[in-house]
Amino acid sequence: MTRMIIPSTFLRRALLLDAVSCAALGLLMAVCAAPLGWWFHLPLPLLRESGLVLLAFAAVLGWACTRPQLPRLLVLGIVAGNALWAIDSVLLLLPAWIAPNGLGASFILVQAIATALIAELEYVGLKRSATAAMA
Repeated sequence: MTRMIIPSTFLRRALLLDAVSCAALGLLMAVCAAPLGWWFHLPLPLLRESGLVLLAFAAVLGWACTRPQLPRLLVLGIVAGNALWAIDSVLLLLPAWIAPNGLGASFILVQAIATALIAELEYVGLKRSATAAMA
């Protein structure tokens, strides 16, 4: 049986922050991949496809923000997905993967740190959420 939670206000706000930031960054990366690729020396397919993934993730997060109850595993999956995104972003900077310029490396690191912080906020919000009563 799926364990449901009643999201705390803190969790709802963290999910909303995640949704808005994913939508904004995803739209920027998907629509402006060419100029961003030129400025940051990043591959266009990486930027465009990452942007599309972020837009899809933003839609899921937006939906989750509106639910009166959520599966605990869904929230843990969101936290884990954000943590993996942050880790993979840093690993992407290892030699032989991509070769961004300093501005591109900074862009990747800043969004990785922001994503890790949002994952932490969501985890704290999950711990503050109440377990839903079993019907």
